[in-house]
Amino acid sequence: MPPRGEAESRYESFASTRWSIVLEAGNSATVSAHAFNALSELCQIYWRPLYSFLRRQGCGPEDARDLIQGFFADLIETRAYARADREKGRFRSFLLGTLKHFAADVHDRGRALKRGGGAILTSLDDQATAEAEAQIARATKWQPEEVYDREWAALLLRQALDRLTQECALAGKADLLSHLMPYLSTTEESAIPYEQMAQRTHRPVATLRSDVARLRKRYRTILREVVRDTVFESEDVDEELRYLCQVLTAR
Repeated sequence: MPPRGEAESRYESFASTRWSIVLEAGNSATVSAHAFNALSELCQIYWRPLYSFLRRQGCGPEDARDLIQGFFADLIETRAYARADREKGRFRSFLLGTLKHFAADVHDRGRALKRGGGAILTSLDDQATAEAEAQIARATKWQPEEVYDREWAALLLRQALDRLTQECALAGKADLLSHLMPYLSTTEESAIPYEQMAQRTHRPVATLRSDVARLRKRYRTILREVVRDTVFESEDVDEELRYLCQVLTAR
């Protein structure tokens, strides 16, 4: 066991992430507004991989939505997160495992789920997008758990890119990012030649290379922050990133 000062320092550097806040709340007699908001935000962000998982298992669109609504309501009301295993420490694993138990309980007891209840799946556009993604996944050979992990990884990438886009917009560099976006998602060899991009943007090639290097570095930093928000220990970030990269590149 590390000395008290070392343990406190390590926790303080990591205590502000949503999942660590929720896990700490599991040990408390009452749930603070901070912990409740952290859990609600996690649910609102990560319901789509669960939806794709249920649809790949054969649930209809309405049944999948109702099951997720009921699941999140039950998660918050019963404080099921208090039973989360810190040794595993990943919100991704906890969420899927807990949903499986909830769905099995609903099936075994014949529990009725309220249509359209809850406040998690509030955006019709998001629901339509989730259904479109689920339809694509249903046409593949991937197992439901594989679909879930792939959707989770893709969602993390979108979150990181959204944050980068917001930062660039605030800095007045939205147009530049739109031009350089291909360099973030492709290798140097397959991207548009810098000379060709220099003509489009009226920027020297050397400047463009520096722009791309800075954007890639910032994108990686933001992605680490996004992943860090879903694990308990900071040292789990690299392992989670490696796993999710393998998931996205698997065929």
